[in-house]
Amino acid sequence: MKLVFTGGGTAGHIFPILAILQELKKVDKESKIDLSYIGPKDEYAHLLKEQGVKIKIILSGKIRRYFSFKNIIDLFKIPIGFLQALSWFFVKSPDLIFSKGGFGSFSAVLAGRVLHIPIFMHESDVVAGMVSKVTSKWALEIFTAFAEIEELPKGKIMHVGNPIRQGITNHDMASAKQSLEIKGGKPILLILGGSQGAMALKNIVMDILPEMLAQFEVIHMTGNKHYKQTKNEANVLISKELSSHYHLKGFLTEQELGSALAVSNLVISRAGSGAIFEISATGNPAILIPLPQSAQDHQLKNAYQFAETGAAEVLEQENLKPHFFLEKIKYLFSKPVILKNMAGHSKAFARPKATAIIANYIFEYLVQATKAEIKKEVPKKNENKERKTS
Repeated sequence: MKLVFTGGGTAGHIFPILAILQELKKVDKESKIDLSYIGPKDEYAHLLKEQGVKIKIILSGKIRRYFSFKNIIDLFKIPIGFLQALSWFFVKSPDLIFSKGGFGSFSAVLAGRVLHIPIFMHESDVVAGMVSKVTSKWALEIFTAFAEIEELPKGKIMHVGNPIRQGITNHDMASAKQSLEIKGGKPILLILGGSQGAMALKNIVMDILPEMLAQFEVIHMTGNKHYKQTKNEANVLISKELSSHYHLKGFLTEQELGSALAVSNLVISRAGSGAIFEISATGNPAILIPLPQSAQDHQLKNAYQFAETGAAEVLEQENLKPHFFLEKIKYLFSKPVILKNMAGHSKAFARPKATAIIANYIFEYLVQATKAEIKKEVPKKNENKERKTS
């Protein structure tokens, strides 16, 4: 049984694949599935390799919705990536391709379509991306994170939620505080800039950091590319006493993020689907600041669908001023009942069985496909025997 994952471009594509892999290992107790990943070079792909997944790197072009000379270069990358995937699939002969979407998946899914390889896909956002709209026509099954999904074939959709990595949930509070070196005595804010970081969000936090730390303990994930600059700015802005309440992280590992979500009283985050469902899985109230230039405003739509449940407040970046932001946080903590209700709505939004549903569905499909293939081969073997006898 050969399963190939594809996707890539951001951690939002890799992390759900990682979650499904973790669950598949529980289901596939005898390790019958040959696991591979094909996609563009990605800084998080090594996490899949650590799970025993074979990695095949191919070129992948991204078509931007604005003028850029990179669009011209990437137009040549797409057919090259397609030919790379086609030749690799021809030798590999996978039984199933699972696509997490994004520009990194297109060449592989197109090659799979040409070779008549069955395709499953998962769409994380409220509004499907350009690649998902095209490749959904070729998919046998489409798993979705949100119930309201735009422009995908309705008959193929199975609303399950977003796969969540095992290390995100079920953390002991005392151990989590110890591992993160939480000082205590103040409410804890977790600020997530996403895997790529969020320069605008970082700048807002820096503008009010001393005032924020006077009332709150802060865990701040900036993304690795903004970590050094943020650290230098923070060293200038805050005193040694306040610095013990500021926990700056470039990147949070799976276990660290789980611990941070466990100890936090409020999460401030971008509005990628992965972040929303991780916040929901741990029952945290949230303030969401959608990325303004996200494709088709998918983060904005994700954020408002989550907020409509009562689990979060949405602050749009173009209207966001540092002190207004701080006052909003203070207001929420001055109303404990509101925060408690938000936490309850957040937990209710969660789809904790999403990962298990997808993993079991994949496993059962592969098992049935293998049985069907064996049945096809048996008559051929018997027929050959009869010919030799005669």
